[in-house]
Amino acid sequence: MELDDLLQQALSRGDEGDWEGMAEELREALELVPEDPALLCWLAVAERELGFPGSAYDRFKEALARGPEDPYILATIGTGLAQFDDPDAEAALRSASLMAPTLALARWMYGAYLSREGLLQDALKELEAAADLVPDDATVAYELGVAFALHGELENALDAFTRSVDLDPGEGWAQVVLGLVEAELGRMEEAARDLSEGARLRPEDVEAQLLAALVAEAAGWEDLAFEMLERGRHVAEAADLPLLDAVEGRLNDGEAESATLLDQEILPGALRERLMIRP
Repeated sequence: MELDDLLQQALSRGDEGDWEGMAEELREALELVPEDPALLCWLAVAERELGFPGSAYDRFKEALARGPEDPYILATIGTGLAQFDDPDAEAALRSASLMAPTLALARWMYGAYLSREGLLQDALKELEAAADLVPDDATVAYELGVAFALHGELENALDAFTRSVDLDPGEGWAQVVLGLVEAELGRMEEAARDLSEGARLRPEDVEAQLLAALVAEAAGWEDLAFEMLERGRHVAEAADLPLLDAVEGRLNDGEAESATLLDQEILPGALRERLMIRP
């Protein structure tokens, strides 16, 4: 089988969520072509998804050292290295963007990196270029929202996150972030609706359930608040119990106390923490 066929077969396994099968096929292919940067890059992706970050990092570094010339591979390597705070990420992502200015993936991945590094004007330039190239891409809309939110432009962020959710209604992460921005803007009924829907789409996300509970209580929706609290309790682990207890206490104290806990102690940190999660 030709190398391209081996790679496509492995990638198809990844598309199906079979990361173990993808990794096995790529390891076999690397025995034939041990220095191929594309094989190393995609094996890094598979190993990262399998929960082997150390091995994934080494593969990304080796792939970069092999001097890849494909901007798609370069952008993927750069984003992978960024998750490990490796300074080589910036050069890889910048090179991909410069090599392929009409490749939306290279532009938005570089923009996503820049926004989280605090280079917001440069980030917006890259992300707006990507949005022009693929106006109906939910990921690009989401990352544009992240850049606006980190820049303090919450109204623009709200528009971008709303568009992202409209383009991909089943993506709970974006809907949770949309709800947090709405709450930050004081639009509690809209926030309660979007946070609770996003939390339902992410049933294992304990924090999302508890944030939805607080916002629902602050909006005056007591039944929804206690429903979301119980959803959080159902999946909570030991590390979640202090937050769960704090939220339950404030719900029992009513709307004003819930709003105080949300505004003063939880919301700003929760929003920024989610915005800083790298793609």
